[in-house]
Amino acid sequence: MKNEDPDRPFSLKVYLLIIIMLSWPFQIAYPFLGEAFKPLLLLSMIMVAVGTYIAGKFVFRDGFENAGWQWGKPRHYAYAFGLALFLWAFPRVVEQLMGIYEAPQDISARTILIEFLLSFTITLIPAFSEEFGWRGYLLPRLFARYTARNALLLHGFVTWVWHLPVVVVMGMQMTGNPLVSVPLVMLVSLVPTIMHAVVFAYIWSSTQSLAVSTVYHAAFDEVRDSIEGTIGLGPLSQNWQMLILTILGIALLWKAKWKKRANESLFCGFHPNL
Repeated sequence: MKNEDPDRPFSLKVYLLIIIMLSWPFQIAYPFLGEAFKPLLLLSMIMVAVGTYIAGKFVFRDGFENAGWQWGKPRHYAYAFGLALFLWAFPRVVEQLMGIYEAPQDISARTILIEFLLSFTITLIPAFSEEFGWRGYLLPRLFARYTARNALLLHGFVTWVWHLPVVVVMGMQMTGNPLVSVPLVMLVSLVPTIMHAVVFAYIWSSTQSLAVSTVYHAAFDEVRDSIEGTIGLGPLSQNWQMLILTILGIALLWKAKWKKRANESLFCGFHPNL
């Protein structure tokens, strides 16, 4: 990748400002407009790609060559689906078998599958939009400036910041004083969100494929939403994924060969000004 305008080095502040200006209005509008306007959240995800394209094409002019334009291998997609099922479907089955949280009797597996396939297909483009922005564009530029682990943590923190409107609304919907519940939800969500970003980064960097990380992203979102919208999620299901992703993210952050992966993602002559 080449930077055509050396007077416009990559700036994290400018990049994040572009993304927030384009995407946050949709996240903020959704809770005020109601559940019927939930597709606004998908538009917010798409705006990450729009903002990234504007940044890479017109603002910093540093291109997208090394974003991960490979398809990956079939087994990579199997692992992606397997992880999503392990995070959401597995604890839900345990809840059902142990009587912790029982599903309505009139919901069939076929209904859940149809619900998933439809929503998964719809979510592929929004999921790609986030992966293109956070992993394909932002992360290599952070690798160029920081140590690999610090870059991973910073990119995870950025994704947490991007989700803040939704996180704040979740806190406001809790019973009790919003001055307590909102900071509490923000604090509780911080580490799992950052560690999940590390998992996303590992999937992307190990496969060198936006396609694989996109499929995992869509599968994670829609396995969750399909179960929640049909048979519901009990307390184990809701907390299991946070625990597993936190443990997995920490393990990958500590044990994976990030230096090698970062070097594969670096851009020659790229010196971001953060």
